[in-house]
Amino acid sequence: MRIKTFVSYYLFWVLAFVLQKPLFMACYGKLMGGGGPMDWLRVMWHGLPLDLAMAGYLTIVPALLLIVSCFWMKPVLRSIYQVYNIVVSAVVALTLVVNLALYNFWGFPLDSTPLFYFFSSPRLALASVSWWMVLLGVVLVVMMALVLYFCTEHLPMPRYRCLQWWKPVALVLLTALLFLPIRGGVTVSTTNSGEVYFSKNQHLNHAAVNPLFRLIESLTKTSNFGKQYRFMSDATVNRLVKPLLCTQSYSTRLLITNRHPQDVYIIILESFSWLLMQNTPATPNLKKLAAEGVLFDNFYANSFRTDRGVLSVLSGYPAQPTMSLMRYPDKTGHLPSIARQMNEAGYALKYFYGGDIDFCNQRSYLVAQGFEQIVSDKSFPVSQRLSKWGVHDEFVFRRVESELKNQQHAMLRVIQTSSSHEPFEVPRQLLPAKYGKALNAFAYADHCLGDFVNYLKQHDRWKNALLVIVPDHLGAWPEGIDNLTLPRFHVPLIFAGGVVEQPRTIHTLGSQQDIAATLLAQLGIDHSPLTFSKDMMNPKAPHFAFFSIPDAMGMVTPGGAVIYDNETRRPALAVGRDARKNEARAKAYLQYLYNDIAKR
Repeated sequence: MRIKTFVSYYLFWVLAFVLQKPLFMACYGKLMGGGGPMDWLRVMWHGLPLDLAMAGYLTIVPALLLIVSCFWMKPVLRSIYQVYNIVVSAVVALTLVVNLALYNFWGFPLDSTPLFYFFSSPRLALASVSWWMVLLGVVLVVMMALVLYFCTEHLPMPRYRCLQWWKPVALVLLTALLFLPIRGGVTVSTTNSGEVYFSKNQHLNHAAVNPLFRLIESLTKTSNFGKQYRFMSDATVNRLVKPLLCTQSYSTRLLITNRHPQDVYIIILESFSWLLMQNTPATPNLKKLAAEGVLFDNFYANSFRTDRGVLSVLSGYPAQPTMSLMRYPDKTGHLPSIARQMNEAGYALKYFYGGDIDFCNQRSYLVAQGFEQIVSDKSFPVSQRLSKWGVHDEFVFRRVESELKNQQHAMLRVIQTSSSHEPFEVPRQLLPAKYGKALNAFAYADHCLGDFVNYLKQHDRWKNALLVIVPDHLGAWPEGIDNLTLPRFHVPLIFAGGVVEQPRTIHTLGSQQDIAATLLAQLGIDHSPLTFSKDMMNPKAPHFAFFSIPDAMGMVTPGGAVIYDNETRRPALAVGRDARKNEARAKAYLQYLYNDIAKR
């Protein structure tokens, strides 16, 4: 009976994980390219190693209870077994449903990222979804957990102590054999999410991943920075990375007429992108500013989420594939930044954001960088906190305007917008309904930016102002864009304001991490502490863009581009004559980055 219970328990969880995959594919059939019967079978077959491994993990505790029951059969063992099944059923149900729900927004399997966002601010973590979706999710989790628990409770269970000596021995051996599916065999490599990838269609690969395995895998990767992403020797890393670093400016080409403007603004636009600006009617003001100022049209976001983007913009620090450095205040507190350098040069600092500044540990980072004045949702009256994310952009910009008249010193103001984030609920309808809620929300954010610029022009603040305008990342438009493509990261960077010398377009390659050195060089301020940031107007600086998404990274140079998938351990994109060189550079750059994180 005990051996039968052991085998039944293990096979039940294997079956539960396998059957989850057709459910996932049914929900995202369009992304799966139709998802015919053969695709269903391929996904289930290729995903089996992770399912076997996860079932092995879940079987360890019941196996130990079965061994103990051979010698000591007490009701307490049954109680422990029941409590364990309740917990496991709930956890499995939660991960399956959350993975199903979030994939539509993020485009990659569940990892530790949602936990970080949720525990830093549950309200904001749920702001992108409507109440009925949350309710439906809770109902699905409860129903699935009850079904799983019901099934585990009806597996065959022993009722008496074991009288045959060989059965506990067999159970010990079977428990030891769980090592094989958990580890993935006896080879040098161990089971990992990447081994189930089999298709050029990334969505099919994601369907094959076991969400609970992926979550546990990502949770165990987030702290040993010095041991992650080991592609080559550190000597080789240093040799490949050295030409990519440039912390000095040599005869930088000036874009501004006044190197000490009274007002410097860094405006971080939620979810805007190059495609949005070029291909929709939602951004007339952004287009006007690009035509009036300096447009960097060969520019890339460093990541796919705001917390990563903010660090890249303000600290010139590259984003990481599987973790958010904002999660570690002891690390971010030691980062250099635009704010620190400008503050030392005599600029006062102030940060404006309509949302919860404690979301993703953002306050700890800003305070460490010298932002003693932080305006966030709680700085506004309750009547203005109308958005799920806090305060709409128009009120944030008005708050900035109201404080300009009392300014006594040169100041750097960072303005972070939020209205163009899901669920795209904004107070004005600026586009015809046919364009949808998302584009109308972008039009609203663009309108608020335009009103602010008009205010500066009308109140004589424009002539001594420099605006640096950049999105944090591409968001909800265009819908369904593939994560492993270059347009996913292409964003505009605009320098505007009365101090801009003349309109021009700069075609130099760069990414968000280069804003810091480029801006500081224009202002004549030392940027040497920002190791990873380079002045894009420096003729001697290397020209490239680096970016990352969950367990993948990209490198773009004038000679080509590569996006390397760390899970499949092969390029998802490789174009141009330097594609192979860029793969080696990207690997070395990422390894160098994690070495740097480990030291901070």
